[in-house]
Amino acid sequence: MFGVCYYPEHWPSSQWEQDAQMMAELGLTYVRIGEFAWSRLEPNPGELDFAWLDQAILTLNNAGLRVVICTPTATPPKWLIDQHPDILPVDPNTGNTRGFGSRRHYDFSSIEFLQQSLRITRELAVRYGHHSGVVGWQTDNELCCHDTALSGSNNARNAFQDWCSKYYSSIEKLNTDWGNVFWSMEYRDFSDIELPILAVTETSPAHRLAYRRFSSDQVVNYHTLMVEEIRRHAPDQFITHNFIPMNETAVDNFALAAPLDFTSYDNYPLGRTDLMLTGAPADQLRRYMRTGHPDFATYYHDQTRGLLNRGFWVMEQQPGPVNWANNNPRPAPGMIRFWTIEAFAHGADCVCYFRWRQAPFAQEQMHAGLLRPDNSKTEAWPEAEQAMADLAKLDIAKQPSQSASVAIITGVQGLWVSDIEKQGEAYDFNNVQFSYYSALRELGVTVDFISVDTDFSPYALIIAPSLPIIDSAFVEKCKTSCADFIFGPRTGAKTSEFGYPTDLPPGLLQSLVPIRVLSVETLREDFTETLSWNGNHYESCRWREQLDAGNTEVIAKYHNDEPAIVRSGPFTYLGTLTNRDFLLDFLQQQCDHKGVLTYRFGEDIRVSQRGSLMFAFNYSKQAQLLPLAADTQWLIGSATLQPHGLAVWQVSVQTALTK
Repeated sequence: MFGVCYYPEHWPSSQWEQDAQMMAELGLTYVRIGEFAWSRLEPNPGELDFAWLDQAILTLNNAGLRVVICTPTATPPKWLIDQHPDILPVDPNTGNTRGFGSRRHYDFSSIEFLQQSLRITRELAVRYGHHSGVVGWQTDNELCCHDTALSGSNNARNAFQDWCSKYYSSIEKLNTDWGNVFWSMEYRDFSDIELPILAVTETSPAHRLAYRRFSSDQVVNYHTLMVEEIRRHAPDQFITHNFIPMNETAVDNFALAAPLDFTSYDNYPLGRTDLMLTGAPADQLRRYMRTGHPDFATYYHDQTRGLLNRGFWVMEQQPGPVNWANNNPRPAPGMIRFWTIEAFAHGADCVCYFRWRQAPFAQEQMHAGLLRPDNSKTEAWPEAEQAMADLAKLDIAKQPSQSASVAIITGVQGLWVSDIEKQGEAYDFNNVQFSYYSALRELGVTVDFISVDTDFSPYALIIAPSLPIIDSAFVEKCKTSCADFIFGPRTGAKTSEFGYPTDLPPGLLQSLVPIRVLSVETLREDFTETLSWNGNHYESCRWREQLDAGNTEVIAKYHNDEPAIVRSGPFTYLGTLTNRDFLLDFLQQQCDHKGVLTYRFGEDIRVSQRGSLMFAFNYSKQAQLLPLAADTQWLIGSATLQPHGLAVWQVSVQTALTK
């Protein structure tokens, strides 16, 4: 299924019918509308105008298109801000109030804004909750993008004090849990508590962790109430949200996704590649400048799928140059088709292109669409047509997402700890997690992202790249699982309130891996030392732990012959960060041990399985030959992958490639 993001309020109503007909002719099914239209829906306080939206929906429906309505809460109108200026958030890094004139200018701790959001959501849901041409809803838009999860407002401080009074049984317990005797930071009452911002030097890490937990809870509560309001009046229509990844918002996306029917994600491979490779050598960026890095898009596809462990939507698919990265190149020819099919290969049920027509005004006028402002078709149009034809041939909707046997445990607490206490500039939660994922994908392994609360039973191999806070329930789940586990450095390194385990890290993990972390050193990105494993030498870098290995099996050593990686039964603990070469060799060995098939077709080739279909994607500028059997049942392409090309072939659901 395919869709598009459309803004009827941006165009004369006389143009809507032609737009709708062209959408239908292209083969689109869904049209997302309304996420930034509050000022048109309510031009003055209490003065609701649905006539234009009624007409737009009718016009789209008459062309056979189905409508997804968004709540317009990402852009509260000027009159609302003038009436209630305390809706505006306060930048926690500067203490300055963020002003009107952009988007996301609201504070999740503002009771007034919560009430206003529920009111406009209710008005929309009552009007369209049983409309035959409206099939579903998107809540808000990209919750917490642009660093808006945290606020330093009075509203946030008061709400944080209330949250602390409920989270901790007494102010004495809070003082103890936070270690407030240090630097004379003890509070006499919950009403004394300040936000951990704008201090002379660093504030208590436990205080900052509580502030992150509180802020995430505020976002989740706001969103849950909005979903409940829609459900009340639109019980038969789906509800989704277009997520920003946890590593960009610092919000618990698993909790945010819980009340939804399915999750969605906005996929911009070139913009993300430019931002994530900021500071990388020019040759590395140039290599993927027009294609995106082979693992950046799927990294977020798989995370989005994992939030509810079911099919997801790409609510916004990049169709050309964007306007928000440091640099904004054009996609290489064929990449719109490529990215579209790649999303479906990773479990997408629908891809919606952003946007229908490039806007000739305002902030996003440099952002491409399927049409130019003069209504001519961009290069994305025929590529979208080709992708639709390809996927129709594959009958993709009948193909279930492939069950993974390898999982990566992720969670926002690892990100919080990494941000609060980096210890070394080169340690980054997202980079650590991504390095494992990228190595697994280069090996052709299907990966699920799971939380600590997910059922472990489907998996043969479970990896926790960065899980500094664990509890006894997690440890017991590991003990009863049939999987092998790989724990990255820092696992179990902190107590629930950001303390240092008095029995030393890895804390509670010691019941699985009986070791002690004696000390930690961090190194500059370009400083490396030798890591010896399996008769070969690799790099130990960035984060290095001195281990008392106890009675565990030492399987890798540092340059000074001290233990670096240890194993105890099915549990392996890495005391260091390493390089790509090591992860490829090490993870291949672990997969082989558990009977998980791996394939090393080359650094720029990725394979994915969905149901009985196997996909191969070539991110390189050169043709690549897949070493497959002569009787391979090709559905799209052939064994010779063209530059920036793809191929699809038939396999049994139980059987993947043959080595």
